[in-house]
Amino acid sequence: QVQLVESGGGLVQAGGSLRLSCAASGRSFSNYAMGWFRRVPGKAREFVAAVSWGGGSWKYADSVKGRFTISRDNAANMVYLQMNSLTPEDTAVYFCAADPTLFTVTRTTGIQYWGKGTQVIVSP
Repeated sequence: QVQLVESGGGLVQAGGSLRLSCAASGRSFSNYAMGWFRRVPGKAREFVAAVSWGGGSWKYADSVKGRFTISRDNAANMVYLQMNSLTPEDTAVYFCAADPTLFTVTRTTGIQYWGKGTQVIVSP
């Protein structure tokens, strides 16, 4: 089992920045690729960003490329999502996810472990 707890969400003005954190506990964190997803009420959960188990490979949704950066600290069992140049369209609940590979952690279904989410609200 891997437990994931997100933090760092909140209210920010458009153009601002937030840094989300995901604390992992349980089985070997460094064995898992990690991802961030988001969900807007009434819409399906969507992939945002992912990082490989070693931290050397990344994937991003086109909508966040150049604005968001995912990183991980395996010694601290942490994953981060630095979000810059936020827009109201980034308003969502953000979820942390863990799955064995960088390829599979970008899927919206079949993910092994999910956090409960943290709310991000970007005001105009």
